[in-house]
Amino acid sequence: MQQPEQQRLCQVYCPGQVEYKTAWQWQRSLVAARRTCPQLDDVLLLLEHPPVYTLGQGASLEFLKFSPQESDVSVHRIERGGEVTYHAPGQIVGYPILNLRHYRQDLHWYLRQLEEVIIRVLARYGLRGERIEGLTGVWVKGCKVAAIGIKVSRWITMHGFSLNVCPEMAGFQNIVPCGIGDRPVGRLIDFEPEIDILNVRADLLNVFAEIFDVDLTLVTHLDMQPDKHTGIQ
Repeated sequence: MQQPEQQRLCQVYCPGQVEYKTAWQWQRSLVAARRTCPQLDDVLLLLEHPPVYTLGQGASLEFLKFSPQESDVSVHRIERGGEVTYHAPGQIVGYPILNLRHYRQDLHWYLRQLEEVIIRVLARYGLRGERIEGLTGVWVKGCKVAAIGIKVSRWITMHGFSLNVCPEMAGFQNIVPCGIGDRPVGRLIDFEPEIDILNVRADLLNVFAEIFDVDLTLVTHLDMQPDKHTGIQ
């Protein structure tokens, strides 16, 4: 009799608040290690960032309402798709490092799965998360509460999603978030005032494991190769 296939293992690292460049280096190192050794476990980084702006690889500077050279908040152009977004404490950021060869080699499927994680988490708080045709992300009552931007190389993923739980929102006023000028950005605390970010993080982990059918293991450190990338791609 054929034995049932075991769930794929996924390490989870939740270090709290981390500088953007540090987390970016972690991702690159984790991806590089999995290019060399595809059998390594998947990883999910779940963290927060100090205030920072990031631009997708082909993002337009027209969506910045300030000069990056004169900004007190750092700006990074990175490998993911999409336009400009803003990260700040109170926003949960997830970076899944997954080998899609073990799931489905389909980028549209992967994006929809990330959206589904957010939608099911919102449902636990009585909030209806919605998709908008032709756009990526999740909305509540017309406000975008979750942004998604990914990079996939040799079917190994990096970058990921951000969910606005209770961040200060002033930073979003300095950009056209995700290049979408006619739809506001929102946060969960405005719809559910008693929401707790630690509970949301726990729910994200549970739902992520459910959607991707993985066995999550919390780790206190990451095994990474030295980062050989020194410039912004």
